[in-house]
Amino acid sequence: MDTQPLRFDNRFIGDLPGDEETGPRVREVRGAAWSSVMPTPVAAPQLLALSTEVADLLGLGPDLTDSPDFPRVFGGNALYAGMQPWAANYGGHQFGHWAGQLGDGRAISLGELLAPDGARWELQLKGAGRTPYSRGADGRAVLRSSIREFLCSEAMHHLGVPTTRALSLVGTGDAVVRDMFYDGHPKAEPGAVVCRVAPSFIRFGTFELPASRGDVALLRQLADACIARDFPALADAGAQRYAQWFAQICERTAILVAHWMRVGFVHGVMNTDNMSILGLTIDYGPYGWVDDYDPDWTPNTTDAQGRRYRFGTQPQVAYWNLTRLAQALSPLFDDVAPLHDGLARFQAVHAQREREDIAAKFGLAQCGDDDVAMMAAWLQILQDGEMDMTLAFRGLMALDPQAPSVQGLDAAFYSAERREAVLPAVQAWLQQYAARLRADTLDAAMRQQRMAAANPVYVLRNWLAQEAIEQAEQGDMSGVHTLLEVLRHPYDVQPGRAHFAGKRPDWARDKAGCSMLSCSS
Repeated sequence: MDTQPLRFDNRFIGDLPGDEETGPRVREVRGAAWSSVMPTPVAAPQLLALSTEVADLLGLGPDLTDSPDFPRVFGGNALYAGMQPWAANYGGHQFGHWAGQLGDGRAISLGELLAPDGARWELQLKGAGRTPYSRGADGRAVLRSSIREFLCSEAMHHLGVPTTRALSLVGTGDAVVRDMFYDGHPKAEPGAVVCRVAPSFIRFGTFELPASRGDVALLRQLADACIARDFPALADAGAQRYAQWFAQICERTAILVAHWMRVGFVHGVMNTDNMSILGLTIDYGPYGWVDDYDPDWTPNTTDAQGRRYRFGTQPQVAYWNLTRLAQALSPLFDDVAPLHDGLARFQAVHAQREREDIAAKFGLAQCGDDDVAMMAAWLQILQDGEMDMTLAFRGLMALDPQAPSVQGLDAAFYSAERREAVLPAVQAWLQQYAARLRADTLDAAMRQQRMAAANPVYVLRNWLAQEAIEQAEQGDMSGVHTLLEVLRHPYDVQPGRAHFAGKRPDWARDKAGCSMLSCSS
């Protein structure tokens, strides 16, 4: 296809062995990190939404994004010169159990684009059709799940959370049949394709699969290629490179999960194949934001009984996943001590970041042991009082340390009865907090600045996403565009947009897509 020249340098498939067979036939793929497969064309690709910020990041100007060829390429019907589509081969632990080979079942990478600033970005279509790893599925994605991934990728970036990005959302013109809750009631839904963007989509499970097969040669090739491409600063580390690499993975993962806890995000399905080696939030499926604070809440209906991936256990699950990665990488080490050191690094960094976030969210110069206890007491009050997490932390900004009052927190309560029940505890805690603020070294302006930068006004609550989805399914994308714009400035109060900062309405408490989401969501 003729277009402005784009520079691709597809090192993942250039540096690593590929599958000898091409095409989407489902098969076990051994001795290879990827399989060559083309996206399946769609009926009528139409650009529904574009992140102009990501387009700028990639060096894609309006002459390209406004072209009729753009939705054809990013819907799966055409390629730009230099694109060499592939699906990656990996395994993973799912809900605590080894699942064997998994791979990109509905994601196809188009290539690694070299941006004008020299940065490398892998472009990947999600919902692009069958691959060798589709395991009997159609490889497609529905509009509702694609909107959720598109919006959340960008929302998380602007919250300051490490994440994959989203370039485009393309409607396919095809119907996709899904049984949303796996309850025997499938229905046809509009299809869509998201182009997601990251320096790398390598996962913990990428290394687990060859390790499980005893393929140490491929394991070593993968590790060396990952370090060379994605951790270039370690190129001269010599014999220490694997140890330093694993320590960096652990540190990045600790920072990532601390961010999730800071903003109230629940990933929903923290399987090892959904954990990025770069410490990015990846694979947006049944995610959600905590409304009324509950550490046991998970939005994933598949996990409704065991609640393995509930909000409060995310740090522990991340550590468990890193332990599985350490086991997979152990054949590369003569001594397991560096792996234990890496895991200890996770714990130390997460504890450090947790304290930093406590100080920031409370508006303190630093966090001491008493402040950790004060945060634990505050979170218990939020849970007992059925208080909205996002609104409660923003409400603390209105507190006058000289005359603390519960008034600034009233908007955070979901139940008048629960408010009355916890009111004495809230008032006592506010007195303690006010005294702590009076003793702190930060002045009022600095305290407000710290709190405003750590406590968002706007997060992608499931009910907000659902409102935009229902509009989009009727052909109106304005809700998606408006929500995308609001989420670009999550820490700033935006006049006229109070709707997007409100707590969950009653109609959304038990509504599908708001309180209940499946892995097909």
